[in-house]
Amino acid sequence: MTEAENKDYTKVDLKREDKGSKARQMLGMKGASQAKNIWQIRLQLMKPITWIPLIWGVVCGAASSGGYVWSVEHFLIALACMLMSGPLLTGYTQTINDFYDRDIDAINEPYRPIPSGAITIPQVATQIIVLLVGGIAIAYGLDVWADHDFPILTCLAIGGSFVSYIYSAPPLKLKQNGWLGNYALGASYIALPWWAGHALFGELNWTIVVLTLIYSMAGLGIAVVNDFKSVEGDRTLGLKSLPVMFGVTTAAWICVIMIDVFQAGMGLYLVSIHKNLYATILFLLIIPQITFQDMYFLRNPLENDVKYQASAQPFLVLGMLVLGLAIGNS
Repeated sequence: MTEAENKDYTKVDLKREDKGSKARQMLGMKGASQAKNIWQIRLQLMKPITWIPLIWGVVCGAASSGGYVWSVEHFLIALACMLMSGPLLTGYTQTINDFYDRDIDAINEPYRPIPSGAITIPQVATQIIVLLVGGIAIAYGLDVWADHDFPILTCLAIGGSFVSYIYSAPPLKLKQNGWLGNYALGASYIALPWWAGHALFGELNWTIVVLTLIYSMAGLGIAVVNDFKSVEGDRTLGLKSLPVMFGVTTAAWICVIMIDVFQAGMGLYLVSIHKNLYATILFLLIIPQITFQDMYFLRNPLENDVKYQASAQPFLVLGMLVLGLAIGNS
């Protein structure tokens, strides 16, 4: 290969790397480039990649309610609930988390908008307020549409936003505690949007509340995955994440055991209510999940955390929908 050809291939590789870095920037993922456009910066703060579990949780809740019907009206209302749970309130959560984590990010991810100086503190504060107010306003509108005597969706929005605040902000800063903080995050990703979707199209009951809170223990395992990219900064600033407390290898095992055991527990619950077909599907989804855990995460959790999330976690979220459909068809 000639020198000119080598230069051409190098240019192509750099362009691919640049595109990948920009994509990670837009999604709020590790290894992102720095954006210059203020709206791209605001989007990066909101971490769109994190909206997906919340949007999916609304779908699972609608499925478990048994009251969702395929109509234009219900579809649009469901989209409004997803907008509330994902871009608005999860965007609020991620923005406020970046605000209070700016010292940690300066160590772990200095390209992030706040530590890099790409956005000012007043601009961040404005974004937090707009997202919070917008999410609560949509929740109230959904309560009005559903003709709720008690504004349950509004209360869920306010309660979830409060949990997000104490998760990130001192003096409580729940994320300082590896167990409590990760469970709060897991419940916010699984239980809260599920309750919202269920309450929107049906009547929220204690069975759903308890089941999703138990399932959120699997969400705790998912939340631990995010701690591996921050080990250095967490250790420096004294945050007791599971990788800091137990070491990388042990924390990785805790993570996968939590995910697999509690998903299997949901399968056993389906067996107990004689939903054997759904239970079988749920158990089968655990097999590829365990395979990818062994292939990627357990072998090198620091390097393969993103690859693991992309390969294994779709089977977990599909399992959530299987559970929702089983309950909705009871």
